[in-house]
Amino acid sequence: MIELFTRGGWMMIPLVICSVVALAVILERAWFFIRHRTGNADHMLHLIQQGKFTDALLLQERESTPLLRVLAAGVLARQHHPAKAMEAQGLAELSVMRKGLSVLDTIITLAPLLGLLGTIIGMINSFGIMAESGIGQPHAVTGGVAEALICTAAGIFIAVMTLIPYNYFMSKVERETTLLEEYATRAEAALAAHLKQE
Repeated sequence: MIELFTRGGWMMIPLVICSVVALAVILERAWFFIRHRTGNADHMLHLIQQGKFTDALLLQERESTPLLRVLAAGVLARQHHPAKAMEAQGLAELSVMRKGLSVLDTIITLAPLLGLLGTIIGMINSFGIMAESGIGQPHAVTGGVAEALICTAAGIFIAVMTLIPYNYFMSKVERETTLLEEYATRAEAALAAHLKQE
């Protein structure tokens, strides 16, 4: 591995940095989505429908997930515009969910370009050696070509390995967005019905 890194030339340094950053973001986001599951959203909605707002807020404190925090925002603002309160909280939660994903998106685009740049530099070096010494040193020429191919392969590999978790995280965000909208709408209807009874 170290030999490949040294043979790839100095353009391998930014590629390694990209891979380390991508891995850090992927692990952080994976841990975030493992910790923040849906929670007892149905139970909290049931408590809201029954008018047990204190119990609903206590449930949110015990299991603080994005969905429960959105529902709690509606409960806290039930007298004045609960829909807007849930919408504002939902936007804040989605912003937290998307944290770091733009970095992964950038690396997916950047890594192959860095690999391509390494390819060009390697080919330039090969042609420079060929211009100075002619074709009498085939090993020097092929060394530059190897450097070019290693950079290209590394860039594409990093992009592919980043693309898979990026798409997974994006699909998770989309699913969470749908759930937030669904439960917020149901909670709004429940709160409106309870206020009419008062």
